[in-house]
Amino acid sequence: MILALFSIFAIYVFSICLLVYGFCKVKKYQKSDVEPKTSFTIIVPFRNEEENLPNLLKSFSKLNYSSNLFEVILVDDSSSEKFQSSIVNYQLSIIDNIRVSNSPKKDAITTAMQHVKTDWVITTDADCIVSENWLLTFDNYIQENKVSMLAGAVTYECENSFLDHFQQLDLTSLQGATIGSFGINKGFMCNGANFAYKKTLFESLNGFSGNDKIASGDDVFLLQKAIEKFPNEVQYLKAEEAIVVTKPTENWKTLFYQRVRWAAKTSSYKSTFGKFLGLIVFFGNFSFVIGFFLLLFGILSYPLFVLFAFFKFAIDFILLSITNKFLTQIRIKSLLLSSLLYPFFSSTVALYSLFGSYEWKGRRFSK
Repeated sequence: MILALFSIFAIYVFSICLLVYGFCKVKKYQKSDVEPKTSFTIIVPFRNEEENLPNLLKSFSKLNYSSNLFEVILVDDSSSEKFQSSIVNYQLSIIDNIRVSNSPKKDAITTAMQHVKTDWVITTDADCIVSENWLLTFDNYIQENKVSMLAGAVTYECENSFLDHFQQLDLTSLQGATIGSFGINKGFMCNGANFAYKKTLFESLNGFSGNDKIASGDDVFLLQKAIEKFPNEVQYLKAEEAIVVTKPTENWKTLFYQRVRWAAKTSSYKSTFGKFLGLIVFFGNFSFVIGFFLLLFGILSYPLFVLFAFFKFAIDFILLSITNKFLTQIRIKSLLLSSLLYPFFSSTVALYSLFGSYEWKGRRFSK
């Protein structure tokens, strides 16, 4: 048992080292002075977001980008009250979602695509804020590189609570794995809150066909389909000015269900590397949990467990620190306590996602 735990741990350490290497290989991008040319449609699916949407729309108004080169489509997914937008300085339309599958968000994007007239689509979430050079940075990269799909970074705007700090650590680890995997040409994950692609690419991939029975994964499955067909045209935009800021969840229950929703799609990945890494990360965290209980029952010695924990936290810290430095100027707080709790939390999420149902946006979804 102990030998098996340390064998799993060795593979885990190697995998995280590989991601650290990949993260460093992806070069930071700085926007240039080229004249903006790319036309974008920003698609925002939403459901009961009357508190958050005005802030997002306000950030669109501050974009350093010609209003002639972008438009915004809000897709209302059966909100309890109709959202009334204020006057904005860009083209804005609000349409109703047409539900045809088990995935409201995929349906929302598919519905919006019927109204898209621009070359590029970029998706974000209603609880996000974009920076003034968000579109400009995407445009500059698109002009300078042959790409059909671009994944961007997402970070949290945290307040001073342990729940927020814990979520920052969790999201930072996901972003680190995302960027690292692109750096070793094994990209398998992205975040739909900051995700751009050509309309023609979406159509050539037949949209979300084949994955519409899974409630989540509008971003990941589309990315994996694109990489399978056009590997050289799918890239990661590692640019600080293109980072989107979102809000952490307000309570532990919502956080748990959100992570279950994310984890539930892992078994359906097309990416072999994505499945492998998911398993390794799960077993790496689960081995820590098992090691803790072996320590309690006197099967594993205290020095061995401390050594195991030290090396795990040390290698995790390297990936977390370089990723967090890119994402935000604010250091991760409550790092030790969050790191101790995280293996228990993530292992529970992973196991529950195999068979449990979850709630999201007032709806219940089952595996």
